Amino acid sequence: MAAEKENSVPEVAIESLHGDLMDFQTQGAHGINYHHLYTGTATLSSCPPVLMRIGAVKAITKILDEVNVGYVIFDGTEPNPTDNQVDEGLAKLKENDCDFIISFGGGSPHDCAKAIGILATNGGKIHDYEGVNKTTQAMLPVVSINTTAGTAAELTRFSIITDTSRHVKMAIIDWKITPIIAVDDSVLMIGMPKGLTAATGMDALTHAIEAYVSIISNPVTDASALHAMKLIKNYLRDAVNDGTNLKARDMMSYAEFLAGMAFNSASLGYVHAMAHQLGGLYILPHGVCNAVLLPVVQEFNAKEVPILFIDIAEAFGHHDIRENAELAVERVLRDIRSLSKDVGIPRNLQELGVKPEDFELLAENTMKDACGFTNPRKPTKEEVIELFRLAYEQ
Repeated sequence: MAAEKENSVPEVAIESLHGDLMDFQTQGAHGINYHHLYTGTATLSSCPPVLMRIGAVKAITKILDEVNVGYVIFDGTEPNPTDNQVDEGLAKLKENDCDFIISFGGGSPHDCAKAIGILATNGGKIHDYEGVNKTTQAMLPVVSINTTAGTAAELTRFSIITDTSRHVKMAIIDWKITPIIAVDDSVLMIGMPKGLTAATGMDALTHAIEAYVSIISNPVTDASALHAMKLIKNYLRDAVNDGTNLKARDMMSYAEFLAGMAFNSASLGYVHAMAHQLGGLYILPHGVCNAVLLPVVQEFNAKEVPILFIDIAEAFGHHDIRENAELAVERVLRDIRSLSKDVGIPRNLQELGVKPEDFELLAENTMKDACGFTNPRKPTKEEVIELFRLAYEQ
């Protein structure tokens, strides 16, 4: 059932998806601040412990209580969810005979919820589904309520789970694991701290750029990706500097959603393939790893598809590029590094504690990651090692 809509006109509205960014103003009822809920006999609510501590989950449980839906809360999801956490959540789901899942938070609870949903209907271990389209049954229904503006895990066919035995992140990519409902409300994102806002915002930018240069992109994903880039370039700094700036929060919410729609079809590239290995081995924040790797990998890609960077430069606000691809690449790389610096992202992998002696292992695992399959330029293992070195020294 759906909660009743208020009759008042929303104070926050989307900006036009056509042409240049318009002045921000209320535009009728173009808001997405309405919550939707499916009823059932029992639900598992997957959320991170911090949201339990601040009481944010009570808003959901109150609604479930009002409509007499039983529930049990699983708050065992940590950043970079693991196979063990998936097993723990699955055990709680089975123990309480839950028939659907609500995930509440950012990418980690959404990914964990999807993994639990996979095992609930397909059986086996989550490792069995690493790769592309390995499930045979639709997962248990998942409703994702999002509180960050970056991962787009609330709407995509991706679930990233850490294999604790191999210390790698498994990319599970499957059309059967898309949540049935995704709720994005910028009001829920106001409480994000600066560091999380910056990291998730740079994650969204990485999604947009990698989807745009992907070898399976199309005009629809291109349009979504380019507009996401424009919004992030214009609003991420504001969202980081003032978390209560609802306009900036709204625009970043739309940006991450657009970027998510883009990479959900066009997939990703070697930034994500490399970042997954850093997260799996060192337990580093995913968005931060993406941000550090993004300019290095795109400089590598630009040697194969320089013309694509003309449109990216245009999205970043450089309208004097014309057909100068070399200048476009230079501007894009400069802007990525400038944005990362302005929002407080570490400069290189050295600052993140990455060890050069691990580059070979990281490169070996990168070559197996499904996210790299659609990168526009195919690196050798030695070239991936060099990319890690460049990201370490930049």
